[in-house]
Amino acid sequence: MAIRDWPEAERPREKLLHQGVESLSDAELLAIFLRTGLPGKSAVDLARDLLQRFQSLRALFESDLESFCQAPGLGPAKYVQLQAVLEMSKRHFEAHLKRSSVLESPREVRRYLSAQLRHEAREVFACLFLDNHHRVIRYQALFYGTINAASVYPREVVKLALSVNAAAVILSHNHPSGIAEPSQADRQITERLQQALGLVDIRVLDHMVVGDDEVVSFAERGWI
Repeated sequence: MAIRDWPEAERPREKLLHQGVESLSDAELLAIFLRTGLPGKSAVDLARDLLQRFQSLRALFESDLESFCQAPGLGPAKYVQLQAVLEMSKRHFEAHLKRSSVLESPREVRRYLSAQLRHEAREVFACLFLDNHHRVIRYQALFYGTINAASVYPREVVKLALSVNAAAVILSHNHPSGIAEPSQADRQITERLQQALGLVDIRVLDHMVVGDDEVVSFAERGWI
């Protein structure tokens, strides 16, 4: 049965309008993105097939062009459209952050860093550089590692912080495993960066570790 023949309350678009985007399942959200299905399959049916094929939305988002286009109902045009949507979401969160002090918007900081890092297939270490009012000057991904580790060089962080005239920094990195729990190595590099940045009077406000469904804050745990 085509989606247009479903009861109105069950159609993804109408459900979003009346109940809010949070009420939709992953398949329903993906169906809105797909817009159309295949002969004999509604967009929701196709979305469910794709989620089963890729195992998760994250895996679909992270797939390369070749893997993406091998799936039924997808192609280069959809791949480009998806990449544009992902980039727009990042820029949207960044625009929100730049309006006020990050200390007034901890939820926005989490959402922004999650949008930037959650779907990375390898470990990425990044910094939010802030002015003396704790407003965002710049986000910068600095170091890229293997699937489970990244080499972080304090000298490079200090050099960039000074070049943008930062007064404070929020450190962040992702765990490609999806589990946000910080490791002992994460705590050690945080201490090294605090010491290095402290020498030039730049404060480390937080270190946020991004997983699939959680962002762990060092500051909230009393580690900074």
